[in-house]
Amino acid sequence: MDNSFDVVVVGGGTAGLAGALTLVRARRSVLVLDSGSPRNAPAAHLHGYLGRDGASPGQLLAVGRAEVAGYGGAFRSGAAGTALAVDRLPDGGFLVRCADGSAVRADRLLIATGLVDELPELAGLGERWGRDVLHCPYCHGWEVRDEPIAVLATGPLAVHQAQLWRNWSERVTLLAHTWPLTGEDRELMSALGVAVVEGEVAGLDVVGDRLTGVTLAGGAAVACTALVVAPRFTARAGVPRSLGLPVVTVERAGVAIGTCLEADPETGATALRGVWAAGNVAGPLEQLAGAAAAGVRAAVSVNTDLCEAQARTALEAHRARRGGAGPA
Repeated sequence: MDNSFDVVVVGGGTAGLAGALTLVRARRSVLVLDSGSPRNAPAAHLHGYLGRDGASPGQLLAVGRAEVAGYGGAFRSGAAGTALAVDRLPDGGFLVRCADGSAVRADRLLIATGLVDELPELAGLGERWGRDVLHCPYCHGWEVRDEPIAVLATGPLAVHQAQLWRNWSERVTLLAHTWPLTGEDRELMSALGVAVVEGEVAGLDVVGDRLTGVTLAGGAAVACTALVVAPRFTARAGVPRSLGLPVVTVERAGVAIGTCLEADPETGATALRGVWAAGNVAGPLEQLAGAAAAGVRAAVSVNTDLCEAQARTALEAHRARRGGAGPA
């Protein structure tokens, strides 16, 4: 059937495409549903992905889609490729309902919907996100090495961020902003040569579409060409919630940093039989390479489950032909 697949992959980012590629090469019929809004779309280039360092996010996805399609994988993109909800069918399969009103059937489901970076409340951050408002030094640190970098303190992890970014530049400033720093925090920053600036940040200073600094509520300006923030990593969990799957709070060093769909870290299996998850929806701290690896691991587990189900069906049919007898 045109609308029935062995596996429907919800989400066509790095994890979803890596999983889809593994599955189509395992001769499975696969449909990838993709909204066309990858998390890293604001960034001009991606880094740390072996063989594709420096490519744009769009280039990586275009290559991945072509590879999946080359083995017979199908796609639904844009609004029609947005899965609104999934229903469990009586036979154990799934009915995936799409934004355009259509529906497809899946024997197995791989959720790779990713997450949303929820930025701190400060005007202008969203427009510069992924450009000179940054989070991950492994993604962007090299590009701003030795430049003046400011870290916006909105929680207890700000000191850790300043310590980490200090590896890429000796010109790091910690903006106390809305977070009260302890005496030990200040001592550590002093030891690392990180300046601490008091006062709430009121806005960004941009000249010629380039960040030049921030302005404090009192009017003082602090120069920087990169501003480091700590977003909240919120899982795109509409599909998991429609299936009743648990979405849990993610903590680091005792601090809530976001949410994720609970899944086995090795196989991606969720609490609901027949449903797997991979990438940032299940591992918010995964980078591109880790998300791709998670997609492959989940796909291997999906295919193994399908093979075992086919084997059980074959054995039952074989025994039925022999009159229900067990092993000879």
